[in-house]
Amino acid sequence: MVSYRDAGVDIEAGDALVDAIKPAAAATRRAGVLGGLGGFGALFDLKAAGFADPVLVSSTDGVGTKLMVAIETGLHDQVGIDLVAMCVNDLVVQGAEPLFFLDYFATGALVVEDASRVVRGIAEGCRLSGCALVGGETAEMPGMYAPGHYDLAGFAVGAAERGRLLPGQVTAGDTLLGLPSSGVHSNGFSLVRRICDIARLAWTDPAPWSPGETAAQALMTPTRLYVTQVLALHRAGLLRAAAHITGGGLPGNLPRVLPAHTCAVIDRAWPIPPVFGWLAQAAAVDSAEMLKVFNCGIGMVLVVADPAAALAKLAELGETAHIIGRIEAAEGAPTLRLDLPAGFPG
Repeated sequence: MVSYRDAGVDIEAGDALVDAIKPAAAATRRAGVLGGLGGFGALFDLKAAGFADPVLVSSTDGVGTKLMVAIETGLHDQVGIDLVAMCVNDLVVQGAEPLFFLDYFATGALVVEDASRVVRGIAEGCRLSGCALVGGETAEMPGMYAPGHYDLAGFAVGAAERGRLLPGQVTAGDTLLGLPSSGVHSNGFSLVRRICDIARLAWTDPAPWSPGETAAQALMTPTRLYVTQVLALHRAGLLRAAAHITGGGLPGNLPRVLPAHTCAVIDRAWPIPPVFGWLAQAAAVDSAEMLKVFNCGIGMVLVVADPAAALAKLAELGETAHIIGRIEAAEGAPTLRLDLPAGFPG
């Protein structure tokens, strides 16, 4: 007699994972959630969440090969925050409040403790974002993944009142504010891993750019969540547009939120986390490539008309922002001009 467990799938382990994560998911409950984990689908009441004429906004993303660092080092606790951040940061730049989140965790053979650490990180990211973790899928697929390996995907849904969507009216003369990143975030890790190989830097070695941490600990610093800051500015009427700086860096993301006949000019310096200087130097990565692959210290760009008021509002929230440039009139499609400050990595 052959069982499902003989084929490599442990249903009891899946049930144990659900039981292990229920308290973490329950802690993310917010107005609008109907029911809890365990149903065939999740229900959400937009009216109960306070919306009158909402437009739904959705986003899906993953963590990329940053997962390989987590897998190879056993540092599973914070990668779930990355997953949430990659999704909800994309929602808020459209003016949407994150409402609920679902995750997909796939592996060859389920290790309950590792998976529960990942999902507890997801729940923490949701809690910090005011977003409910309403469900997900745990897929155990023998033969699809190497032992100990797993993959993650996240799905976030938010809402905005119909007349409050972003971007708004961006015009010449507006100011660009940059919100600092916490480091590499969750993009460019294939290049990060290649550079570490070239430099012969093991995950357990001291991080050359971060005293007191190993390379793995420093690189696993999670992606920053910008939900509170962006929504606060938007609700105060101080935000015209926002761009989440992910894969493609500043050149690939900032023009996406600009109208035709505008140019974003970045000509002001900002504090660049030391990890980027090390990455550029360790493998002779030039500045153009650094800007195309990494956030280079700016995780979110805000377009504002009144920088003094915006900076004051952000300061109330404990956020330090940097003026990094301005919007100018231009011809044709939206463009970006980078007048790099001296000392930029690469």
